[in-house]
Amino acid sequence: MKLLNHATAYLAGLLLLVISLWAGLFYVNMLDEIYDSIDDGLGNQKILVMQKAAQDSTVLRQREFEAGYFRVREIPFTLAIHRKDQYRDTLMFMQNEQDFEPVRLLTTVFRHKGRYYELSLITSMVEEDDLIEDLLYSLLWLYLGLIASILVLNNLLLKRIWRPFYHILQRLQHFKLDDPQPVPVQPTNIEEFQLLNQTVEKLLQQNVAVYQNQKVFIENAAHELQTPLAISLNKLELLAESQPLHENQLLQIGTVMENLERLTRLNKSLLLLSKIENRQFAQEADVELSTLLQKSLADFEEQLAFKDITVELQLEQEVTLRMNPDLATMLVLNLLKNALVHNVPGGFLRIQLSVSGLVFENSGKTDQPLNQEQVFTRFFKDDSSTASTGLGLPIVKAICDLYGFKVQYDFRQGHTFTVTF
Repeated sequence: MKLLNHATAYLAGLLLLVISLWAGLFYVNMLDEIYDSIDDGLGNQKILVMQKAAQDSTVLRQREFEAGYFRVREIPFTLAIHRKDQYRDTLMFMQNEQDFEPVRLLTTVFRHKGRYYELSLITSMVEEDDLIEDLLYSLLWLYLGLIASILVLNNLLLKRIWRPFYHILQRLQHFKLDDPQPVPVQPTNIEEFQLLNQTVEKLLQQNVAVYQNQKVFIENAAHELQTPLAISLNKLELLAESQPLHENQLLQIGTVMENLERLTRLNKSLLLLSKIENRQFAQEADVELSTLLQKSLADFEEQLAFKDITVELQLEQEVTLRMNPDLATMLVLNLLKNALVHNVPGGFLRIQLSVSGLVFENSGKTDQPLNQEQVFTRFFKDDSSTASTGLGLPIVKAICDLYGFKVQYDFRQGHTFTVTF
């Protein structure tokens, strides 16, 4: 939900609450005013009837309301002495409506020539159900009118006011650390947006500087490490070949060379992982995964045959992805290496490719599932094998994150890695 709509939703709820409370108070006050006005009218009619009765005795003989708006009946003194004016609501059958309608009734007592009479007066009342219905419709139209006005205000005025903010969001969405193109700032006279523009600009410049420094450092460090590692390996090879050495000395030299080779692979993998996370593989092309899988299996044919691993390849159809060709190759090779290195002699490897994803399933050195939370973390290993750097699956995860793929691990008949496109 957009910011303007989010604010509008809260404002609509608040307006509904305020209008509802206001409607209740207004209804109570309006009824109070109506009753007060009607009661004043009944009081005035009471005086007029009493004055008319003093002049015309026939008024005292009106026993029912049919002939007018009042009735009179004689009561004993014992009842009259305790009577006071009483106002109440009641229903009366109306001939014109042919139904019972609400009326306001005033009952009082007066004295005429030493005798006491009860006087009842009626007047029509406003129907509360009709009043509530009319009030409800009026408030509903008022509420809808206010909401419509707010929406028009948001889309015409507030959207123009918030234009610098959306311009900043657009800048951040299209900003790339590896290609920081300058984007003109939206001019505004609002202090908060001016401060936001300055803060974002400063933050982006700092991030670009840090990124460039980190990029240069990683490339220089990797390059500087490669040279002494290569020299050390060459000298150790020359040392092992130049003069006769004892078997123990040769074993020690072999161990050192093995560690140096592992360090070389580790250095290359870390550099590759850093480049992927820094999005330094910008060039993209259409990659045919079925062809890439077949070529990769052909490259590992000797290793697969050496371990006697049975390979099942299922290609439902041709799948083409738009991505960097080198990263596509690394994705497939790392999944294949992982399935080969952590497999057992005489094991199996099943590869399934479809439009929805790529699945690698292999038998492993353990029949227990791996830790799903750590399997894609750096340097995680399920054994102490020195053939693995512990960075193959993190590289797969970094490539998938770069292109919006989803990679997950599961344990079924074997260890299963699924990449969902």
